Amino acid sequence: MKVPVKVDGRELTLSNLDKVLYPEYGFTKAEVIDYYSRVAPVLLPHLQGRPLTVKRYPNGVDGAFFFEKNAPQHTPSWVRRVTLPVPGSTKNRETIEFAIVEDLATLAYYANLAALELHVPQWRVSKDGEALPPDLLVLDLDPGAPATIVDCCRVAVHIREVLAEDGLTVTPKTSGNKGMQLYAPWDNRVEPSDYARSLAQRLEKEHPRQIISVMTKKLRPGKVFIDWSQNNPAKTTVAPYSLRARSRPTVSTPLLWEEVEACESPDELVFTAADVLARVDDHGDLFAQA
Repeated sequence: MKVPVKVDGRELTLSNLDKVLYPEYGFTKAEVIDYYSRVAPVLLPHLQGRPLTVKRYPNGVDGAFFFEKNAPQHTPSWVRRVTLPVPGSTKNRETIEFAIVEDLATLAYYANLAALELHVPQWRVSKDGEALPPDLLVLDLDPGAPATIVDCCRVAVHIREVLAEDGLTVTPKTSGNKGMQLYAPWDNRVEPSDYARSLAQRLEKEHPRQIISVMTKKLRPGKVFIDWSQNNPAKTTVAPYSLRARSRPTVSTPLLWEEVEACESPDELVFTAADVLARVDDHGDLFAQA
């Protein structure tokens, strides 16, 4: 069944609204669209100007998925698009036409495509579509079992202390999966990837039982890997307030530092779409300073 709607004056056709995209939770496409529509006021500022990569799950989280960087051919003409070079593309493409999600209608369009996960880089494009220097530093904390997000929280506190020494204010969020990410505004002092790598290596030396700075999986059990490589301009990180394709409709959720410091169980930092909407009502955008 197709339903024509108007979103902020833009015409859209929504389809298969009763399709269950999270079978274990019974969460439908209609609920995905509703979530993104309601969270848009706090989500859109973090997508503004950032080329979009999505993970689409047309048959739900238990079905096949695919990453999509190129804006689909049927993308409405009113969706902003920019063509950017992609050196080293695995598909041997010289450029990609990315969508930029800057309004509710575009967000609803992608939600209707079952684009459950929204991923963006740490840089924006100018009004003319030129890539700008990175404006964010991100550190992705990935726990190697049996370590959990509780261990990530302990490492996050260490990182906050070190970044504060350099005058950087850090904002934490869950990944919506098993780890978490830390963000700080960036101002071109050095390449963020170089800075992040040096930071990770320093913290590994200071806390060798807790932290690892290399990707080698056999070295990671029981430790938290600080993935500094997310600052590579070609990489993206899941956006704050994005859904994740887990058994439940969990969300990459901005956190209070008090929650990070007090965390004693992984369950304390698992938030579903409904939880996040309630948190936004209570706290507003906890990621506003990032």
